[in-house]
Amino acid sequence: MTPSARHAAAIDILDLIISGTPAEKTLTSWARRNRYAGSKDRAAIRDLVFDILRKYRSCLALGGAETGRALVLGALRQTNGDIEAIFTGEKYAPDQLTPDEAQGAKELNDQPDAVRLDYPDWLESDLKLALGDNLEPVMQSLRTRAASFLRVNPRKGDRTAAIDLLRADGIIAIPAPLAPHALEVIENPRKTAQSRAYESGLVELQDVASQAVIAELALPLAGRILDYCAGGGGKALAMAASTDAAIFACDAFPQRMNDLPARAKRAGATITSLPIDKAETKAPYDLVFCDVPCSGSGAWRRSPASKWTLTRERLDELCEVQADILTRASLLVAPDGNLAYATCSLLNCENIDQVEGFLSRSGDFKLSHQRVFTPIDGGDGLYIAILARK
Repeated sequence: MTPSARHAAAIDILDLIISGTPAEKTLTSWARRNRYAGSKDRAAIRDLVFDILRKYRSCLALGGAETGRALVLGALRQTNGDIEAIFTGEKYAPDQLTPDEAQGAKELNDQPDAVRLDYPDWLESDLKLALGDNLEPVMQSLRTRAASFLRVNPRKGDRTAAIDLLRADGIIAIPAPLAPHALEVIENPRKTAQSRAYESGLVELQDVASQAVIAELALPLAGRILDYCAGGGGKALAMAASTDAAIFACDAFPQRMNDLPARAKRAGATITSLPIDKAETKAPYDLVFCDVPCSGSGAWRRSPASKWTLTRERLDELCEVQADILTRASLLVAPDGNLAYATCSLLNCENIDQVEGFLSRSGDFKLSHQRVFTPIDGGDGLYIAILARK
């Protein structure tokens, strides 16, 4: 496909997303309907769509209308793209610009912060409270594509061995400083899942901040650990790589853990999956880790559509869920054990406010340690608090 044809496809996909169809579903459906598009074309179109979703408000301001065509135009204006070379009106290309489109806005500098930095108006006070002087650099970083990171499994080898084996498969990776076993893939990240390093369990896909959160934990070397909101199990696998404690995993939606047995086998780890209502049968645990459902505001680069679909009502619901999880999980912690609370959120209401609320309700715990990671640290935005049982 030509660049013009790729942009035309992105326009059609964005129109469907604007109408309310989820982004991932729209991209998958488009690929199935257009089998002629090769893997490189599909990847390029996906990148176009996601780049525009990350910068939806600024693209809207520069494009002048809430249509796929206007958003693509707004995106090209931001990157100084060759608009005339894309909007040619030729076969498979978008129609030429109308006089009104050609006279559209050209600069973002006079736009409000929420437009210029691409975040919802209703979250402005929350973001400014949480980020302070870092609001602009953090929001700017969330307008860009996330880097690709791997976690090296120390039970299988070290970073040097992983770098060498990846290079043999045409993948270039370098050490990432934020976490001790992290690599950043700087060339051919899409080849990772087919590489020998991945298939052998030497490396696993995981954001560097997620790895850094696990590094913040004082993992017991023996005993029992429960990953209470395990999801796909990435953090359970990271813990299993660094301790001989028995690892258990559960989730309110157990189908999310379907791939965990295969991933654990590949990593050489033993992780026992439990129904969430049976977690107490193995209690007490020396560490209960809760990576709770949240707004995902720290990971908007990876899921940009969620930035625009989040509402205050939904955020309030999530805060209620988080408080309930903390209360339930705390009952499973052994005397002198730890309760770890984590989010991929930048917002105080989901982070320190949530922890302080829990501590005010429970006299059995105290805050031992907390840390905030933002995208300017190199990975996603995450929060971690360690609560020690008295």
